[in-house]
Amino acid sequence: MGGGITKATHDQWTLSLRAQLARIQGLEAGVRTIAHRLSLPVREEGTKRAPGGYRTRQEWFAKTRRLTCLRTGSPSGVPTARQGGCAWYEAGRLARNRHHLDQAQLTEAAWRQQWEASRWFLQADGESGKRFGSETIRLTPDGEVSIKLPAQLAHLANAGHGRCVLTGTVAFHHRDEEWADRVAVNRAVAYRIHLDTGRGRWYVTASWTIPPVKTAALAQARAGGMIGVDNGCGRWSTRSP
Repeated sequence: MGGGITKATHDQWTLSLRAQLARIQGLEAGVRTIAHRLSLPVREEGTKRAPGGYRTRQEWFAKTRRLTCLRTGSPSGVPTARQGGCAWYEAGRLARNRHHLDQAQLTEAAWRQQWEASRWFLQADGESGKRFGSETIRLTPDGEVSIKLPAQLAHLANAGHGRCVLTGTVAFHHRDEEWADRVAVNRAVAYRIHLDTGRGRWYVTASWTIPPVKTAALAQARAGGMIGVDNGCGRWSTRSP
């Protein structure tokens, strides 16, 4: 349980850092390109490796102002990111809805419920070889859900081996046969338990990695001849190699 929360926080941090660095790199590349084009005479032709000058004096002047804005209005997070850190800002759908409750058709109490529910979740990665494909969150083929409690919460267990069995059962309505095949042979399945405040219900999401499908090269596929079907007109055509 604690590991799932830690992993989710780390994944969000990594995603935010990558997005911030991509934004910074894009701005820096724009500054270099504009500065280079401003250094060239107007209507100077470019090369395959570098762009030329701007087409008119008006465009050249507009780009000087643009360059000034980029250099003086750099994001405050640039120095932090270059040192390996990440600046955090309030963002996201829930944060925007808080500032526009009327447009989101929410009351402050309803928004607060959504905000708190976004942190009420449990998730765990799958583990191949473990019973039913996961040790932390376990789903049996008949829908029973149990959670492996940490040592500090072991006294709350209602089943053996420090597990807490939930009162409700789970049924999957999408790709349920594929899920059942995996848990039957103890193949890894990751789970996430979360609350849907709109419906007032808890849901379990299962996910797993699908191995890449091996495809044949076009030359290999055509080696034994090909057949094509036009569904529009119902004509058949064949082609020899």
